[in-house]
Amino acid sequence: MTEDRPGPELPPSRGPVSAAVLAYLRAAGPLPHAEDTRRASPYGDDLQLALYLCYELHYRGFAEVDPDLEWDPDLLRTRAQLEDRFLSALRADTPVHDSVEAAVKELLVEPAEGTGVSHYLRDQGELWQVREYIAQRSLYHLKEADPHAWVLPRLWGRAKAGMAAVEFDEYGGGRAERVHARLFADMMAGLELEPTYGHYLDAASAEMLATVNMMSLLGLHRALRGALVGHFAAVEITSSPGSRRLAEAMRRTGAGSAAEFFYDEHVEADAVHEQVVRHDVIGGLLEEEPHLAADVTFGIDATGFVEDRLARHLLTAWHAGSPSLRNTHIS
Repeated sequence: MTEDRPGPELPPSRGPVSAAVLAYLRAAGPLPHAEDTRRASPYGDDLQLALYLCYELHYRGFAEVDPDLEWDPDLLRTRAQLEDRFLSALRADTPVHDSVEAAVKELLVEPAEGTGVSHYLRDQGELWQVREYIAQRSLYHLKEADPHAWVLPRLWGRAKAGMAAVEFDEYGGGRAERVHARLFADMMAGLELEPTYGHYLDAASAEMLATVNMMSLLGLHRALRGALVGHFAAVEITSSPGSRRLAEAMRRTGAGSAAEFFYDEHVEADAVHEQVVRHDVIGGLLEEEPHLAADVTFGIDATGFVEDRLARHLLTAWHAGSPSLRNTHIS
């Protein structure tokens, strides 16, 4: 076992597949049988946690897990089975536009009366719901931009330059205190949430795991680079107006100055990023590789699909006055 900086603690399992993956990571048992992964719900807690565990080895890993397992061939075969189950479901279930242009055009149109999470939090959300939302989103935002960075070696020319420019901003423009993941951790601390990386993994819903897993899935496979670019475009195009509503929610609920700053920062930055992504990243990619247009469209629409599932989970719980987090309630 090689030396490594300690990562977060391993979470409890959520079913037989994740239990077997956890046992293997602890050198305490075999990996799940292929039949078990085929039977697992593609969007369910068990499969999504198992896949998240596999992917996290490519980020910060886990405490007491051998970092060499990142490239363990048996674990990679299991990950491929999990990925196939998830990606096949996404391809089957995602309504896909006819073209990149049609998909982007729809993203650019803000509904007159929105009903999403940012609208709810702005108009009627309570502080405990804001804090739950931040805890859920911490699975991504504490490693913000990292899943997208995988695509950089797979691009060239205008697409690479545009992608690198946006990522540079996400990483604080060379200033450690302005790295977006750092700003998110500051916001969590201001909301009296635990800002330690991975702290809320056990509490996060399967729907939240799926949104992060999709980023890693697309980023880690060169063959899916077009879909990753589409996903990134969907995130950046919708971020500025959504962040504006969330900034208003932070002010209305008294979430604090760090929370207001985080979303105000994204209003300004992502308005610029949207133009770069549309014209340089998508435009540059399709100029070089026009055959990836269908993949870009799929990436855009699959992002909307998983985000809509997460929104339904959050809003269904909150409308019922119930927590959206598993096994915990943030008061």
